[in-house]
Amino acid sequence: MFQEEEVFKVFATVSAKLYNKEEYTKDKSNMEKDMIEDARFNTPLLVITEAFEDLADLLKPRRQKRGEIGRNGVVSNDGLRLDAFCSACTHVSVLFGCLGFAFKFAEMELEIWWKRQKRLIRSGLDTLHNIIDLDVMNQTVKTQGSYSRNLRRVRLGLDLIRAIFEQFLMTNEYYSLKDAATKAYTQVCAPFHTWAVRTAVYAGMYTLPTRDQLLLRLNETDQSVEKNMRRYMEASRPIIEYIDKLYIDRNIKLDW
Repeated sequence: MFQEEEVFKVFATVSAKLYNKEEYTKDKSNMEKDMIEDARFNTPLLVITEAFEDLADLLKPRRQKRGEIGRNGVVSNDGLRLDAFCSACTHVSVLFGCLGFAFKFAEMELEIWWKRQKRLIRSGLDTLHNIIDLDVMNQTVKTQGSYSRNLRRVRLGLDLIRAIFEQFLMTNEYYSLKDAATKAYTQVCAPFHTWAVRTAVYAGMYTLPTRDQLLLRLNETDQSVEKNMRRYMEASRPIIEYIDKLYIDRNIKLDW
């Protein structure tokens, strides 16, 4: 009888451990599945798209008392806030990173922009409107390294992404990313770059990932990438137009 009780106790203990191990394994497996699902639904491209959709929504006409701060404090009567714009642009640098060496120049321009703007935000110049007016007052709008010149370069980078997406979607699967990116760069950025920069970029096009490799890096499918690219194209358009208007309203041409 004693031996039977001991055997039962051992059996019960082992069963409990096995049960707990099995439950732990199930929990771990479920957690991993949840993480995979989160990664799939929060892709770099989706994060970029949603960030610019938020900015675009804040630029839509709406009733607002003079001087009133808009939703999330991002838009006031002075326009788009610098911190919100910079935050959205940081996500774009991730995308340029996925494209590789060819667009390193754009990734670096975004990083330089973000580092310099943090100082401006601390000093109280907190809107895109403010930084251009500062350069206008100091007659440094087109000076190398000025805030207005850097903003112009960032604007070109946003438009470059839009153009790459446009070329990517209007072609079939046999049309390479290199061809799409080359055409987009030639249209958007090449007219404003020096010969040295253009040469480096065109040479770097040969290092671009394939269409399938890009989808893998972005964690997208053919269906999801088309949807998210079109959303970015739509959301970025009013942002680009808004930035252009800041210059045009101050009689600053856009040929530089």
